[in-house]
Amino acid sequence: METKKVVIAAGTGFLGRVLCRYFVTKGYGVTVLTRGAARTENGIDYVTWDARTRGKWEEVLEGAFFVINLAGKSVDCRYDERNRKEILASRIDSTKVLGAAIRDCKQPPRHWLNAATATIYRHSEDKRMDEVTGETGDDFSMGVAKAWEAAFFEGPLGTKRTALRTSIVLGNGGGAFPAIRNLVRMGFGGRQGSGRQFISWIHEQDFARAVLFIVESGMEGVVNIVAPEPVRNTDFMRMLRTAMRMPAGLRLSRKLLEWGAKLIGTETELVLKSRNVVPARLQEAGFHFQYGSLTAAFQQLTQ
Repeated sequence: METKKVVIAAGTGFLGRVLCRYFVTKGYGVTVLTRGAARTENGIDYVTWDARTRGKWEEVLEGAFFVINLAGKSVDCRYDERNRKEILASRIDSTKVLGAAIRDCKQPPRHWLNAATATIYRHSEDKRMDEVTGETGDDFSMGVAKAWEAAFFEGPLGTKRTALRTSIVLGNGGGAFPAIRNLVRMGFGGRQGSGRQFISWIHEQDFARAVLFIVESGMEGVVNIVAPEPVRNTDFMRMLRTAMRMPAGLRLSRKLLEWGAKLIGTETELVLKSRNVVPARLQEAGFHFQYGSLTAAFQQLTQ
């Protein structure tokens, strides 16, 4: 039986490593498009690309089961003019060059999944945002999210396309969770800001499982990649303290967060925006979450 090939563009970051491990254990052949050197490690082929221009790397797309693009400058930075340009360009450029390459394939991938963001929805403490009734807005981050998806769905394409509107992915190998866990460990595990803002989250294992489910189910369009129950920041931090056996934690006011964000070169939006997002399409399609409750996710991640 021929091994199915998966291509992960920009697959050396936290989410890319999660997907690589998952699909290797599932018996898939994995190829990663990387800015680094071409090589083979642990059964994974790494092929060099620059995420902007076409080249020999396109050959790996031929006959692929699916391709997933994770390229984009991290939003964990200050939103000055230079970073804003890089955040937008890194997403649009990689998406457009992949689309052009897929259009020219003799045997195009069956499915193309592109990273997207649940930040596309407005700050909401009052309404849960699904893929149909969710409300978007027009600040910098939401504008980037909309432009990114517009580039992804631009023009006809024979390959199925799915935009993955992902929120915080919880895992020990990267992303936001190690930093949040360290705050709790240092005694700053109280609410952040008002604590009323919602956090939409998903365990790393469910993230990988959802990607495969989408491909096997043939789901197209936009899909929210989040667990079923968003929780308020106050409850998120309390549950993490409980899992880590930390009896208390100092709260961080908005002013303190703003000062700290400037100090470490990030933005308070990452903490203070209320992402009240639910996975309506995944649930309607019958996806089962292995870590549907935050308690279970924290137990696994802190054991």
